[in-house]
Amino acid sequence: MARNPERRAALADAGLRVLAATGARGLTHRAVDAEAGVPVGTASNYFRTRDALLGALGERIFERFAPDQAVLTELGAREPTLALFTDYVRYIVERTTRHPELTRALVELRLEAARRPGLARILGDTLRRGYHEDVAFHLAAGLPGGAFEVALLHYAVDGLLLDLLTTSIDAGFDPDEVVAALVARLVAPPPPGP
Repeated sequence: MARNPERRAALADAGLRVLAATGARGLTHRAVDAEAGVPVGTASNYFRTRDALLGALGERIFERFAPDQAVLTELGAREPTLALFTDYVRYIVERTTRHPELTRALVELRLEAARRPGLARILGDTLRRGYHEDVAFHLAAGLPGGAFEVALLHYAVDGLLLDLLTTSIDAGFDPDEVVAALVARLVAPPPPGP
């Protein structure tokens, strides 16, 4: 297998453009080669199988979505409050909507993983690792809630992103207000018992 990390990243980026534009059915090694402007066969030298290509695209999405350390440092200097938790989530939504093609490509990958067990294993490992890293970050930052709330947040934000970046229900609510309400309700104390 070829070992040039810059070429591998460029091929993965080309694959993400193909995936976002044409969906999983249009993603082939040849389509990636054409999009990247490299000789036919280059992508297959880096990603031997379709599952390996698709899995690498999932990893590349998360590399490109990595947060800016300066922003994290600035946020991390604040007291761990509900407002801070809300601002972290706003930053997640901002990062993932700034490059809508990446989020759409991730949705495509997740749908394709439902049909391809090999990809489900590869992408599932990436998603679970990301979730566990989010939980560790959340706990280390002293933010309200814990692992369950982080999981709920993933489920809610995934739905919000799906609505923002695909055909929307167009409910007319400002995404920033939605984020604030999601976080507030997520970590609200349970209602008193009967």
